[in-house]
Amino acid sequence: MDASLWSTFSALFGALVGGGISYLLNRQQFANQLRLSQEQHRTEFMAEETARAFLSHKGFTDRSFDTLRNHLGGFEDDELRKILVRAGAMRIYREDGTEWWRLLSRMDEFIERKTLEKVTREI
Repeated sequence: MDASLWSTFSALFGALVGGGISYLLNRQQFANQLRLSQEQHRTEFMAEETARAFLSHKGFTDRSFDTLRNHLGGFEDDELRKILVRAGAMRIYREDGTEWWRLLSRMDEFIERKTLEKVTREI
């Protein structure tokens, strides 16, 4: 083989090895930064998980804001609403004016329940 071909392959091999090492190091650094960020904002992350757990309860698709506020203490009302939105919930006002929250992922389940209740009432 020609000497210029060897130098080309050597340079290409060096670039691939260096690029691979840089990729792995950046990936590890990003994972560490994400973990540090989660530790710094642990209260908010845990509040979102707790809100998601309350709203994912098998027996209830909706939860009143008062219930959520009582179980997720330590937050102002608007701050708690922001946590609920980050958890994937939406706000609903009932006919009596009370504020209720439901996960967007459970909308199909809510609609099925309402349809079943309507059919049951008609029978």
